[in-house]
Amino acid sequence: MEKFSQFRDRGSGISPFMPTTTPSSPLASLLHAVLFLVRLPFLLSYLLFYFTVLHHLPLPVVARKLFLWGLMAIPGICWVDLQIDGVKRGSLSQQPASRVPHPHSILAANFTSPIDALYLAAVFDPIFTVSYPHSRKVRRVGLLGAILHALAPSQLSPPNPSDLTDLRALLLRYPDRVIAVFPECATTNGKGILPLSPSLLAAPADVPVFPVSMRYTPPDVTTPVPGAAAAAGFLWKLLSRPTHCIRVRIAEGVVNSSAAATNGISSSSSHGATAGNDDNDTTPEERRFLDRVAEALARLGRAKRVGLTLRDKAAFVEAWRKKGRR
Repeated sequence: MEKFSQFRDRGSGISPFMPTTTPSSPLASLLHAVLFLVRLPFLLSYLLFYFTVLHHLPLPVVARKLFLWGLMAIPGICWVDLQIDGVKRGSLSQQPASRVPHPHSILAANFTSPIDALYLAAVFDPIFTVSYPHSRKVRRVGLLGAILHALAPSQLSPPNPSDLTDLRALLLRYPDRVIAVFPECATTNGKGILPLSPSLLAAPADVPVFPVSMRYTPPDVTTPVPGAAAAAGFLWKLLSRPTHCIRVRIAEGVVNSSAAATNGISSSSSHGATAGNDDNDTTPEERRFLDRVAEALARLGRAKRVGLTLRDKAAFVEAWRKKGRR
C-alpha cells in the first residue's frame, strides 16, 4: 500500500491505522459463511435482550459478568491468556488483589476493538470513559457507549464540554469501582501505541494506574477504520471464525507522582479542560508519567510507540474511503 506510506510512522515504519486481513481458502470461506449465518441471530437477540432488559436490572456484579461471558461465548471467544507482568505462570492465584486493577484504581488499556470494552466489563466491571487528545477531562459512557466508540470516527474535541469530568471526580463518586481509560483516544490495529491523552494526569498520586494490553488471534477483529462498513466487516470477522483468543497482559501499577508534587492537587487542574499534551502544556514530571504508561503498553503488546496523531488518522480514513469509492 505505497499510496498510504505517508501514514507510516517515520521512526518505526509502522502503519497503525491499516486494517488487518487474514487470508482464507474457498472451503474455509464456505464454513465461515455458515458460522456467520448461524451465530448472527443469536448474537443480535442476546445483545438486544441484554442492553434493553438485563443491563437495567439491579443484578449482582457476578451475575452481570456471567451474562457478559455468555455474550462473548457466542462468537467463540473461548480462551484468554492472562498474565501479570513479572509474575510466573501458574502463580496468579497467589498474587494479592493490589497487583491487578481493583476498586479505587485506574486501568489504562490499549484501544483496538469493540471487544476491548466487553472483555474489561466481564472481568473488572469498570466505569468506562472517553478521552480526547488535548483535554485533561473525560466523558463517562456506559458499556454500549464504549463498544460503539470503537466503531465511531475519531473526535479531536468533546461534542458537549458540559458532559466532561475528570478521573479524580469519578474516583470520588465511584470509590468501589475501577475506572477504565483508553488514553490513545482512537482505535488502531494493535501494531502501534498512539500518543496518550493528558486525561491520565488527573489521576491522584495515591491511585495506581494499571497499563492493560489486549491482543487478538486472529488479529483481524481490530477496527482501526470507523464507520458502518467497518462495523459490518467486524461482525463478519467476529462471527465467521470458529474461535477467537485474547492475550491480556497487565503491568504493575504506575503512580502519577506529578500530582504529589502539589500536595495531592494535580497541576492538571490549572490547565483547564482543553489543555494539550505537548511539551508546552505538560511539565517534565507529567511527561515522564505518560511515557511510563505508554512504554508499558508498547512492551506488553509487543508494539511500538508512534508519533502519528488523531489528525493523521482522520486523514488516513478519508484517503481510505476515497480508495474504496474508486
